[in-house]
Amino acid sequence: MFSVNCPAAKIVNHLEDRPSLSESAVGLVCPGLRDPGAQLIKRILDVVVAAFLLILALPLAVAIALAIVLEKRGPVFFAHTRIGKHERRFRLWKFRSMVVDADAMLARHLKAHPDNLAEWREMHKLKDDPRVTRVGRLLRRSRLDELPQLVNVLRGEMSMVGPRPIVQEEIAKYGPVFALYVQVLPGLTGLWQVSGRTHTSYRDRTELDMKYMRHRTVWMDLLILLKTVRVVLFGRGAY
Repeated sequence: MFSVNCPAAKIVNHLEDRPSLSESAVGLVCPGLRDPGAQLIKRILDVVVAAFLLILALPLAVAIALAIVLEKRGPVFFAHTRIGKHERRFRLWKFRSMVVDADAMLARHLKAHPDNLAEWREMHKLKDDPRVTRVGRLLRRSRLDELPQLVNVLRGEMSMVGPRPIVQEEIAKYGPVFALYVQVLPGLTGLWQVSGRTHTSYRDRTELDMKYMRHRTVWMDLLILLKTVRVVLFGRGAY
């Protein structure tokens, strides 16, 4: 369904059987959205959907902000530097779902629980993360912590659909795939988010990002957005 007519693109096969992603596994970028007209349609879709959701979610956003403040003193929002299109850095916004001293707590936790270190190095997250607040767990399970990223979409730093926005430390894990990643805008949702999310391995996530980047179309974006609604409603694959 997601294929495009692109004979130059190579197929990625069985990445789980390989120690790392090689140059031969990457292939060439062949986006269905290379055409300027299609890119304009995608941008219009991003702006319309993001603006509509922001207006619709405003009362909910106020309630979330109050819940965060009442549980733990500190800022309502959390910003983290991510890598965008053409390697431009931008501040990705979320509702704060962790304690204020999250970095220090993580260091203490990994020192006290070295068995969690492998999970952190592989996934850049922990299933039982002690930094996450009670309100934060609810927000993450429902993905409501990501509502502020709609502002990133309106600013043109992100798209509604795209590869998962990554941090500086993840570039090495992406290897040659990083050259593909920086050719498109990262997304608020994407193939990874509607394909099991945290139940997939890091390498699976990278492969799903590659599949999107090499086969993306407006129709594919619309299908992913519809599937995202189901994921949000049922909270599948989130922690």
